[in-house]
Amino acid sequence: MAKSKQLKAAYEKIDTQKAYEVVEAVKLAKEGSFVKFDASVEVAYNLNIDVKQSDQQIRGAMVLPNGTGKTNRVLVFAQGAKAQEAEAAGADFVGGDELVQKITGGWLDFDVVIATPDMMAVVGRLGRVLGPRNLMPNPKTGTVTMDVTKAVEESKGGKITYRADKAGIVQAVIGKVSFDDEKLVENLKAFHAVIVAAKPAASKGTYITSLTVTTTMGPGVKIDATTV
Repeated sequence: MAKSKQLKAAYEKIDTQKAYEVVEAVKLAKEGSFVKFDASVEVAYNLNIDVKQSDQQIRGAMVLPNGTGKTNRVLVFAQGAKAQEAEAAGADFVGGDELVQKITGGWLDFDVVIATPDMMAVVGRLGRVLGPRNLMPNPKTGTVTMDVTKAVEESKGGKITYRADKAGIVQAVIGKVSFDDEKLVENLKAFHAVIVAAKPAASKGTYITSLTVTTTMGPGVKIDATTV
């Protein structure tokens, strides 16, 4: 499909063969955004890992220093005192079986799902719905926990989850085009440190084979990972 005139013009501002220094790359990515809304800024890592091997899977969560610019709609599966705790922490939806039925019926107006361990038998029935959307609660991302207050507050305050796909690519939102360049770079560096620290011992050779920053519908700008 032919590129739109705006996208073509945006690509003309960058050298697609060049890996830019991180600050310049972020600036160019922002300049390449042409949509009429406050676009998200994302990074994509192509990693030299084999996710088929259990010791080379990368998955986790972190709180960005400057948030994502988006307020997540948080759903919590909890009962009793923990349900009250979730509501007090600002969860948008709290419940149990009634939420399972609602989601099974096609309702998906939420961004994050948290569950207390005792509710996972209930949540497990939603595996086919939540799993493919990367919404299934998981201890590795801090979304299966008894510390409901912390989980809700972090999810509302800029927490992101990440996971390497079958091709070894990890993608994450690091903010909005409206963010100052410095805040985006700070978020990127914080996430980069997490990715570097997650390098599997079994991964040999160059770990980060490519790193790209882009905006919603905008062109990707390659980053020289050694400058992050």
